[in-house]
Amino acid sequence: MWDWDYAWHIFPQLLKVLPITIGATLVGFFIAIVLGLPLALARRSQSKVLAGTALAWVEFIRSTPLLVQLFVLFYALPLYGISFSPFTTGVIGLGIHYSTYMSEVFRSGIEAVPRGQWEASRALNFSVKHTWGSIILPQALPPIIPVMGNYLITMFKETPILSAITLVELLQTAKAIGSGSFRYLEAFTLVGLLFLLLSYPSSLFVGWLERYYQRNK
Repeated sequence: MWDWDYAWHIFPQLLKVLPITIGATLVGFFIAIVLGLPLALARRSQSKVLAGTALAWVEFIRSTPLLVQLFVLFYALPLYGISFSPFTTGVIGLGIHYSTYMSEVFRSGIEAVPRGQWEASRALNFSVKHTWGSIILPQALPPIIPVMGNYLITMFKETPILSAITLVELLQTAKAIGSGSFRYLEAFTLVGLLFLLLSYPSSLFVGWLERYYQRNK
């Protein structure tokens, strides 16, 4: 049976680790963006070796489970003298995994830029840096912001998987609370509600962004 007193008693413990969950999401998303854009550019490279290598990497990461990748980072790499804290391992794993998805998002935005913009840049003899920084990316990024927001929400909902590498985030804390009191209902329900309270408004905002950019095309 649901016990409101017990639920209110454990709620502060869950709130205490909520910043860890949010922090892992934001840092992992930043890494995904930083790695995703170079991957997208590599996919568009005229070098078949570079483009093929980038494609192989993207397909490999996307075709293997995030959980397996986290296990490799956290349990296998220390065998070769490379070890990180659970938080660092978690954000690296999230970042690498979702960078492959972000690369496709970036690539779709870049390819949506009208061909005439590229031709005009060449006709005006703009440098590569100026073409990308002042013409292509400013047009490619705004339309893909809603999609990026959806991936941010997805990453937030994926953070419970980090409990598998002992990161003490929301789910791991709920497990610890449940194992200590043998009452799991309240702890897991509160975790679900916290995810809902953060994810749903974010999804509404992303939906508003998508409608905004569609109106202003």
